[in-house]
Amino acid sequence: MKKVDAIIKPFKLEDVREALSALGITGMTATEVKGFGRQKGHTELYRGAEYVVDFLPKVKIELVVKSEQLDACVEAIINAARTGKIGDGKIFVSNVEKVVRIRTGEEDEAAI
Repeated sequence: MKKVDAIIKPFKLEDVREALSALGITGMTATEVKGFGRQKGHTELYRGAEYVVDFLPKVKIELVVKSEQLDACVEAIINAARTGKIGDGKIFVSNVEKVVRIRTGEEDEAAI
């Protein structure tokens, strides 16, 4: 099993959710986060004063998938989240040792 963490632009969340649902991946957690990478923020003008916005709004998606679903999952996120502009985000993949569904006690792939 693999855990996929994806940092994407907020307006792409629904597109990514639909792309993953088409693969049969239904469970995910989405969190509103702030951060920056190569974008390094930007400057904005407010009431005549210029100020720097260092941290930009992003959405972090977390999901656990079976190992054989990983490549299709990553590809779906890339295709749905890509705008071709800086700040599209990143995907991180890590191993998952164990999963337990609290309600039923199911473990590992049965609990996904």
